[in-house]
Amino acid sequence: MKAAPFAYVRPGTVDGVLAELAGGDGKVLAGGQSLVPVLAMRLGRPATLVDINAVEELHRFDRRGDVVRIGAAVRQRTVEHGEPARAVPLIGMAMPFVGHRELRSRGTVCGSLAHADPAAELPAVAACLDATVEVAGPGGRRRVPAGEFFTGAMTTGTGPDEAVVGIEFPVAAPGEGFGFAEIARRHGDFALAGVVTRVRVGGDGAVAGARLTGFAVSDRPVTHDVTDLLRAAGDRPIEQDLRPATAELAARIVDTGGDTHGSTAYRRRLFAVLAARELARALTRARA
Repeated sequence: MKAAPFAYVRPGTVDGVLAELAGGDGKVLAGGQSLVPVLAMRLGRPATLVDINAVEELHRFDRRGDVVRIGAAVRQRTVEHGEPARAVPLIGMAMPFVGHRELRSRGTVCGSLAHADPAAELPAVAACLDATVEVAGPGGRRRVPAGEFFTGAMTTGTGPDEAVVGIEFPVAAPGEGFGFAEIARRHGDFALAGVVTRVRVGGDGAVAGARLTGFAVSDRPVTHDVTDLLRAAGDRPIEQDLRPATAELAARIVDTGGDTHGSTAYRRRLFAVLAARELARALTRARA
């Protein structure tokens, strides 16, 4: 199919972008890797496409202090190979699983966040790290924690006259370790289940905090504090020690319905295995 007719504009400033979105019938175009297929299948019929690639501010990608900021027009491939992203190890772990290389050369990090696919990797990374999404609108700019940004499948807390202009990821601190894993039928396909983990230890190696985010298991990334789960497994837990607890966790949070690729029970088993493995790995990396 072909897209329904639409107008095309290319403002040079954020204010210009917001002016074009003011009517509520526009759609932001950055990389287009999610939007264009939606248009082609006529699942979306915006009156105007607002191309943000001429806005210089939105190409910012750098580290400032304890955060790495990624503007809304920055390509995933740029982030994947960029020096600032090395300070956020989870980005490097997750990025090779985001579609294919060709898609990452055009797709943007913020575009993936705004699309809010429940099986997408980058929203889960943002939620696990408690990243901050910056949204611009007619009332000014506001900062939204990633955990509150995703409100449902393909749905975020942005209004029709607002635009995501950037995201800030916290840099890794000493004593932190991370884990990332997903299962898909083929590399680059949508995940059947995936987990992102973040573990922090004290100077004595004891667990000081642990977070786990699941994706492709519900209508949005689901984040849990699993500090007590990890502590209860003993001083030097391995994957097998954590499996009973992660299986119980999977029964509570995996609510995606079954389909031709796998039943709910199968996805829960995948999640439990991946969660136990990546928590153990993250703890080992944190202590190292």
